[in-house]
Amino acid sequence: MAEEKTKELAKSETTRHPMAFMDLDKWFDEALLRPFSPFGLSRLRVAPEEVVPAVDLFEDNGNLILKAELPGIKKEDIEITLTDGGITLSGEKKKEKEIKRKDYYKWESSYGSFCRTFSLPTEVQADKVTSTFKDGILQVTMPKSEAAKSKEVKIKVE
Repeated sequence: MAEEKTKELAKSETTRHPMAFMDLDKWFDEALLRPFSPFGLSRLRVAPEEVVPAVDLFEDNGNLILKAELPGIKKEDIEITLTDGGITLSGEKKKEKEIKRKDYYKWESSYGSFCRTFSLPTEVQADKVTSTFKDGILQVTMPKSEAAKSKEVKIKVE
């Protein structure tokens, strides 16, 4: 019985991602997210110094909704300012007590002030804006203005 011989044109291996390339990828992500931080490595520091709350801005039932994650921040330390065409969210996460870094094994908590401004995609009724703050989540509900609602036109496709 003759043995079957096969020829292999090229040997295939699974793709390897050396750690150096993963670190480089993380560096590019940081450089784009925080372009003015030294070398874009702000998250790789031992103790991050800036507070940047995660924010969602979306539309629901004729309202613009802004949701912000603000864990560890008291509602008295939050300020919301509605301007013509935008909304500004600012505040401060304060340290509870003096922290000695030598007693910590890992430090990822951040403290300090923040200020974020967002352009609103449509006009809102400023006198009807409401906000709630529960379990570290701020929700600002901004009803769209009647003029903005009337600009929406549904077109039938034929």
